[in-house]
Amino acid sequence: MPHFVCVGRCHNAPIILLDEVTASLDVENETIIQEALSRLIKHKTVLIIAHRMRTVAGADQVVVLSGGIVAEQGSPAELYARKGLYTHMVDLQTESQRWAI
Repeated sequence: MPHFVCVGRCHNAPIILLDEVTASLDVENETIIQEALSRLIKHKTVLIIAHRMRTVAGADQVVVLSGGIVAEQGSPAELYARKGLYTHMVDLQTESQRWAI
């Protein structure tokens, strides 16, 4: 399980890179991992690569890439207020979470 190995090795690192760290997890385990990471990454520089907006919701800065180039950059609140690509992605994921049969 590379997700857990990565977390175990990042304890003393000043810069941490997390690449889709919760991508293959169910919501319950995603929450557990995010809570553990929140404790480990305090006072560190963290670069997070993620498709789930929930993963970056608490970030200081978000860089949205589209076609390999920077499309938007700012705090989650600033980006959402701009009604651009970030807003579209957040809204789509929020809508999909409400889907039911």
